[in-house]
Amino acid sequence: MGLSTHVLDTMHGCPAAGMAVELYTTEGEQATLVKRFELNADGRNPDGPLYDNTSLKVGTYRLVFDVKGYFAARGVVLPEPNFLNRVALDFGVAHTSEHYHVPLLVSPWSYSTYRGS
Repeated sequence: MGLSTHVLDTMHGCPAAGMAVELYTTEGEQATLVKRFELNADGRNPDGPLYDNTSLKVGTYRLVFDVKGYFAARGVVLPEPNFLNRVALDFGVAHTSEHYHVPLLVSPWSYSTYRGS
């Protein structure tokens, strides 16, 4: 239970190891940074869930993924400005007894997400 994320690099067909991610709580236009981290070799937070089920609260959140920095570090030649720089996903948590998994499938030119399990 709680909140987790996972990023897959669809250009290279692998987890997005080393991508920088930021987690925020949000209220209206105000965003408060909760933590910054780099994804591990499996494309996940190295410390496990971002929130466990006892610390996750009903509310709105934002995950920000440094797509440009990740692909540049992988040696991908990107145009300037790159099509995607940082991908911000805003989402709500309505039921803290449920697991909220926020995966990101990403390339330098596209991304998709969904509520995973």
